Amino acid sequence: MSRLAKPSIYESCHALVDPSASELDQLASTLQCIGQSNANSIDVFFLIYASSLVFFMQAGFAMLCAGCVQLKNVQNSMLKNLLDACGAALGFYSIGYAFAYGGSDFENPQKTFIGTSNFFLIGVDNLMFWLFQFAFAASSATIVAGTLAERCQMAAYLCYSMTLTGFVYPVVAHSIWSPQGFLSADSVNPLWGVGVIDFAGSAVVHLTGGTTAIIATYLLGPRRGRFYDHRGQPLEIPKEFPGHSAALQMLGTFILWFGWYGFNTGSALSITGPEQEQVVSLVAVNTTLSAASGCISALMLNYIIDDRRWGEGSFSLSVASNGCLSGLVSITGACAVVDPWSAVVIGFVAGILYLASSKLLVRLRLDDVVDAIPVHFTNGAWGTISTGLFAQSDLISLAYRQTISDQGIFMGGSGTLFGTQLLCVVINVGWICAVMVPFFFALNYMGWLRASSADEVEGLDSIYHGGKRSESFGEEPRVARYGEGNRRIRRRIRQQSNCYSSRNALIRQQSHSTARTSTAEGEEQIQKIYPQAVVP
Repeated sequence: MSRLAKPSIYESCHALVDPSASELDQLASTLQCIGQSNANSIDVFFLIYASSLVFFMQAGFAMLCAGCVQLKNVQNSMLKNLLDACGAALGFYSIGYAFAYGGSDFENPQKTFIGTSNFFLIGVDNLMFWLFQFAFAASSATIVAGTLAERCQMAAYLCYSMTLTGFVYPVVAHSIWSPQGFLSADSVNPLWGVGVIDFAGSAVVHLTGGTTAIIATYLLGPRRGRFYDHRGQPLEIPKEFPGHSAALQMLGTFILWFGWYGFNTGSALSITGPEQEQVVSLVAVNTTLSAASGCISALMLNYIIDDRRWGEGSFSLSVASNGCLSGLVSITGACAVVDPWSAVVIGFVAGILYLASSKLLVRLRLDDVVDAIPVHFTNGAWGTISTGLFAQSDLISLAYRQTISDQGIFMGGSGTLFGTQLLCVVINVGWICAVMVPFFFALNYMGWLRASSADEVEGLDSIYHGGKRSESFGEEPRVARYGEGNRRIRRRIRQQSNCYSSRNALIRQQSHSTARTSTAEGEEQIQKIYPQAVVP
């Protein structure tokens, strides 16, 4: 039967009605079936749309990273963003979803560490929920891409991406979002009667990615010449590595802001339930206000600092962009449970925290290419904690469809919710450190983590991507003229280097054995072994 010949919704629903019932009951049952079918279809389309927006954020991350790196590393940076999506898809399909949501039962009070069923999506009925959650997992992994740019090997990055989305992130998601999670507010018996409120993932997504970024950045080390000279001595003033395109940075920021509407509103998971339109509308408004407030606060504070320090202020585009993203990260967890004025305050504080954290990283000599750590770690933690300050009980009940016994401290709460939010931050950071510190240590020990100094100076595009640099802006690539021959040239140089090293070692050996062989004889022997070498 072709798709055009399929029965209508009315016919399908009418076929399910009990024929022995009265005509009025049959009509009521048919209408109820049609209404439910339409509601399910609308919810599925809503999740498809939200998932598409969240996945489109990958393009925003890619543009932002590409704009912040040097031209010689653009291809490498963008490919790592693509690998994030690919690795996340495979990791979350095979085991990640099962660990996060496998066997979820909203009526079962049992608490578990991870899920134990639905591996490879076996037995999963709601595939759209998987797609939406996969987009979240990919976003968490992509946070680290910009932090490690210009010096991380490709193999290490793919291993990290699959590990984070296949195991580390799912455990965090299970603990907070699964009804069997010990921190979940959706549990039958939530922690301390309230559980953790993280509506769209300030802790689950952004704090997870930000904490991983700190660990990886510390173990990977700064870019060559950023904080230390070629002799390893600390620079008095750290060297700046400006990105090659401010336009790409701004394009990435706007794409991320646009995608955030799917990120936050889609976390409602349904748009057809009672009063769901109020929840989704509030989420969208709060998302907008917090982003705007974070941008303004970071931009103006940076202007004041520059004016006091140098006598002339400056309006920094990168600071404004990251301030905007900081506001978005900070409101993610509380977007459905706070009033709009609270969103403005949360975003305003987020912009200040971003700027302070960014300058602290420089003092600590931690090299974060795109400032992902101040944006996602600092404001992921702030967003989680701010829920315990500004959340309102009536909005919590509306968003979670259940009565919560506490609210934010500034709203007259007892502090119980604030305590669960703090505990969530501590447990999240502790779990990620326990897993990712040994993981990155192992990669570093095997020599898979950091690219060599020569590769870093030449540019990762030239090393990993066919011997060519990016051809953006009409610039003729320095290496592309030699094509594949450039690889042979590098290989010949390495062979000659090994040859000269062996020659020098033989010279030293000959100079220490003058009792047996004269210097002239030694040089003659060297010329026989290495006829192409010239002995001084």
